[in-house]
Amino acid sequence: MVKRRDPKKGTGKKPKGSGRRLYTDENPRDTVSIKFATPTDARKTVAKVKRINKPFARKIQILTVLEQRAKVAGKLAQAKIAKAGKEAIRKARKK
Repeated sequence: MVKRRDPKKGTGKKPKGSGRRLYTDENPRDTVSIKFATPTDARKTVAKVKRINKPFARKIQILTVLEQRAKVAGKLAQAKIAKAGKEAIRKARKK
């Protein structure tokens, strides 16, 4: 069996037979960077997510990623900050 290389330009889908488990990012300039090394970094990321011009669901997804990664890394304070940020976004949407 011939192993094909991954495409240079992504299609958004995982190539069949590829070792990659995630999709490729079609527009990396649109990507929101996430930092959670310290509680201050997590607060700055939450503030950035709150002010960016993205749909509600995308903001929740970004903060969920931050929360889950922080939990796995054992940074419970940062996970709490992300969860509080999600709740604040949800509360602001209901108004």
